Amino acid sequence: MVLGRSADGLFWMFRYLERSENTARLVGAGLRIALTRSQSGAEEWSSIISTAGATDAFLARHPGFEFNCVVDFMLRDRSNPSSVMSLVEAARNNARSVRTALTSEVWEATNETWMSLRNALKTPVMHHGLPEVLSLIRQQSAYVRGALHGTMLRNEMFNFARLGTFLERADNTARILDVKYYVLLPSVVHIGAAIDNVQWETILRSVSAEHTYDWLNEGDPGPAGIARFLILDSRMPRSMAFCCKQILKNLRHIEADLPDPAPSLALAQELTDSLRNRDIEEILEEGLHDFIQEFISRLGQLGGQIEIDYRFHS
Repeated sequence: MVLGRSADGLFWMFRYLERSENTARLVGAGLRIALTRSQSGAEEWSSIISTAGATDAFLARHPGFEFNCVVDFMLRDRSNPSSVMSLVEAARNNARSVRTALTSEVWEATNETWMSLRNALKTPVMHHGLPEVLSLIRQQSAYVRGALHGTMLRNEMFNFARLGTFLERADNTARILDVKYYVLLPSVVHIGAAIDNVQWETILRSVSAEHTYDWLNEGDPGPAGIARFLILDSRMPRSMAFCCKQILKNLRHIEADLPDPAPSLALAQELTDSLRNRDIEEILEEGLHDFIQEFISRLGQLGGQIEIDYRFHS
């Protein structure tokens, strides 16, 4: 059984890597939405900071939500623990602490990711260069993920790495959906209008789902359909339902040879069941914000219970 520091290092290494990629996707979504507006786009950049849960920290350093300030804070600022550079460095430090648990390919991919992004982010990112930098962040994350899938044994070490990835990914998708309803939409009068559809399509792009959604839904960009896709469709690799199924699957693999199941397994089962056979109209009628906030809270409880069950801090 992999316990304690090794499980902790693997779990958080891949949470940090996933978060860095999600941050890049979030910034990309903000850029696309800002380009659809005739005004400065400060409202959209404010929503990006809000989604990242960093409004107070940002405003302590910057007077307003200008493009350059937001991009620098989200990508380069070492004082921001959720900036891409801070996250990639934290992932590399965790990888170094559990290097004997990783294949050489995974370690080399992680180290190269850190070096490549350190070089790309050594100076402020200008507007014209932002798409290329965001693409590099996504590519490097995929590089590490490919090394993991291609070279690691399917054992407990692999399972803890995947737990970190899917917990982080589920949280990210939930937060993007929540902010879309309560921050990005300028006014209820815009619901169903062209600007609302553009924003929803942008959210799909931020989770690499626009083409898949179009294929499955014949291009209808309706909010209910997109919310259903990102919450309940277990075929979509970044949906909340898919991530919960993968969390449960990896916990079951870890628990397979243990005499008594850990409490986190029951929490994962309950969370997965809460998304099974749900109707999106019912969720929207009850309140998407409340539904998502409860999901995020339960996901956080699950992550904390995993740390307790497998003695991450022992």
